[in-house]
Amino acid sequence: MTQDRVRVLLADDEHLIRGALAALLALEDDLLVVAEAASGTEALAMARSHRPDVAVLDLRMPGGDGVKVATSLTAELPGCRTMIVTSHGRPGHLKRALAAGVRGFVPKTVSARRLAEIIRTVHEGNRYVDPELAADAISAGDSPLTAREAEVLELAEDGAPVAEIAERASLSPGTVRNYLSAAAAKLGAENRHTAVRLARERGWV
Repeated sequence: MTQDRVRVLLADDEHLIRGALAALLALEDDLLVVAEAASGTEALAMARSHRPDVAVLDLRMPGGDGVKVATSLTAELPGCRTMIVTSHGRPGHLKRALAAGVRGFVPKTVSARRLAEIIRTVHEGNRYVDPELAADAISAGDSPLTAREAEVLELAEDGAPVAEIAERASLSPGTVRNYLSAAAAKLGAENRHTAVRLARERGWV
C-alpha cells in the first residue's frame, strides 16, 4: 500500500550516486522514492509537485546548495522533513543546516541500509547527526563572519567584479569593498580569493 510508505525525494547532481541510492532504497518495503532531482532548482520544483515526506539533499548542487533548498522547503512545505548527505562535511555546513531546520546530516560513506534507517528516524520527527561531523563542528567554533560578509564573499566566489557584486547585493561598491576587506582580515587571508577559499573550506559560506 503506497500510502503507508515514506515518500522520498532524492536530490544529487551525480547521476550514478542518485540512481544507485534510488535502486537501493527501492528494496525497502516502507520507502518509496517519488522523485529524483539533479539540482537545487529541480529539487524545489519536484518537492512542490510530489510533496515528499522526506527530502534527501546533497550538500553541493548547482542551482542552490542543500541548505538553501532545505530552508525553502521548511518554509514552503512544513510537512516535508529534510536531511543532508555530503562528502564535504565541513563544520560550518552542519551549523547552517541545523539553523535551517535540517533533521539529518550524514556523510555519503553511510551504507544504504543505515541511510534507510535515518530516513525513518527523520520522518518520525527525530534528528540524526553523524557523530564525527558533530564532533568536528563543536571543535571548530563559530564563523567569525557576519551574515552580510558571508553573503558578499559567496557572491565573490566566481571572481565577479566589485560593481557586479554590489548590484547583486544591492550595496554600494565601497560597502562591498569594506565587507570583503573585513572578511579577509578576519580569515587572515591576503586577498578576497583566498578568503573565499578559506571560508568555503570551513563551511562558513
